[in-house]
Amino acid sequence: MSHRPPPHFPPHRFQRRWRGGSRRFFPFAFFFFGTIMLFTGGTAAILYWVFSEYAGVRNIWLLLCGAPVAVVILAIITIITLYNRFGKPMGQIFNAIDSVAEGNLSARVPENNSDMFSELFKRFNKMVSELERSDQQRRNLTSDIAHELRTPLHIIQGNLEGVIDGVYEATPEHINNTLDETKLLARLVNDLQTLSLAEAGQLPLHPTRFLLADLMHDLAASFSSQAASDGVDLQTHVSDPAQEITADYDRLNQVLSNLISNALRHTSSGGKISLETESIVGGERGVRIKVNDTGTGIASDDLPFIFDRFWRGDKSRSGRANSGLGLAIAKQLIQAHGGTIEAQSEVGKGTVFVIEL
Repeated sequence: MSHRPPPHFPPHRFQRRWRGGSRRFFPFAFFFFGTIMLFTGGTAAILYWVFSEYAGVRNIWLLLCGAPVAVVILAIITIITLYNRFGKPMGQIFNAIDSVAEGNLSARVPENNSDMFSELFKRFNKMVSELERSDQQRRNLTSDIAHELRTPLHIIQGNLEGVIDGVYEATPEHINNTLDETKLLARLVNDLQTLSLAEAGQLPLHPTRFLLADLMHDLAASFSSQAASDGVDLQTHVSDPAQEITADYDRLNQVLSNLISNALRHTSSGGKISLETESIVGGERGVRIKVNDTGTGIASDDLPFIFDRFWRGDKSRSGRANSGLGLAIAKQLIQAHGGTIEAQSEVGKGTVFVIEL
């Protein structure tokens, strides 16, 4: 004998049914309560009229007749007050929660309707704003990745088809151009994988104990020739040559190398880039690293978004040397070390990135 499984109803159907039932329940409750009170008051009034000729019981019946009326008035005032202070604000936030659950992340709760719940409403609206921003970033991620992959794939396809059709000869120049595009694709894929692992907290770190001065020396040696060819003065200032830190040397080198590369890209000839380190003295001893440049700077409107994925100062995305993931990876790597990174900038005066570990 087969048993038919119970019917399945989507959760939102029960939510709508509950909301509809609650809207019908309250008017019925008010009507029922009012009917009972009117019946009680009417009965007391009739009894008072019947026994009013007896002076001994007149005051008692007057009290009995007036009590239901007073209770009704007090109940109505109490219900209206409670509804205005609690019911209405909570109804608004429940409606907003239902809208967010249905995918409407633009729902907001008016913050000026209740002094008691104003802080709750502010935090709810802030939470929904962050969810809306994250959702927008998620939606943009697919188009950004497609945009970054489209150009190198078209170049590779065009070069290979040209060689196959005899339009291009299989010269080292064409082969190298195609190889460069494949390297660009590989770097983009590696950056995406690194960023994904870091955001998921699964990026393996290999912390070691080393001198911070050694890291600064290696960075200066790596970029000194490029800085000299660009006419940029690259300087290092280490406050404590004996300062040691425990971190993943390669990952920290990757972060600082990215910051220096960005600084060189946006600093014109005659400018200056400085790497500075200093000790943090407080509840827990740490280190602060600064990468300061005298480049073009970042607009104040763009500053809050520079650590977003695929953000670029060049809105046209004409520069293909970088993927737009460097700063996002840098932030995730520093956070994986338990540190912080922030940027301060002014257009025309330069930018400074501050890392605290």
